[in-house]
Amino acid sequence: MSFEIRPATPPDAVAACQVLRRSIAECCVLDHRDDPDILAAWLGNKHPGTVASWFESPTNYSLVAVQDGGIVGVSLLTGAGKLALCYLLPEAQRQGAGSALLRRMEERALALGMKALYLHSTATAEGFFAAAGYRRDGNVRSPYGVETILFWKPLVQGAQPDARKRFCNCNSA
Repeated sequence: MSFEIRPATPPDAVAACQVLRRSIAECCVLDHRDDPDILAAWLGNKHPGTVASWFESPTNYSLVAVQDGGIVGVSLLTGAGKLALCYLLPEAQRQGAGSALLRRMEERALALGMKALYLHSTATAEGFFAAAGYRRDGNVRSPYGVETILFWKPLVQGAQPDARKRFCNCNSA
């Protein structure tokens, strides 16, 4: 499949928000277990205005994956080196868009001088990140009640995990 990977802009927020909401609701059932309270908390900040503000923030770098003119994926890297978002529409999964977004984010992180990337993965996405070379470093409970897996990946030889990132409270996304 062919995807265009490009920087996200505020006008992309409505479509990107739909990607986030559908991916969480439909693909992350293993994580939220259809618990309406957990799902409501997780989706609580996934609204177009909030997503647009994430895209506008000078400390974030956001990308979208576009296929046939529609946004099918979204990712966001914070200035602190955290991959805060990497989500796809359910029908776009396992076609290469997620890997393309991840690869571009890693390239951007290197260009910004980051030595490693960090992320809090769902159980649903654990295999995806492990296959991409991310190393598991324990579990962390999210603010919305889901047990996440802390992953990190060295981007340069000799990079070591930063213990301060373990309990990152940067939950802007």
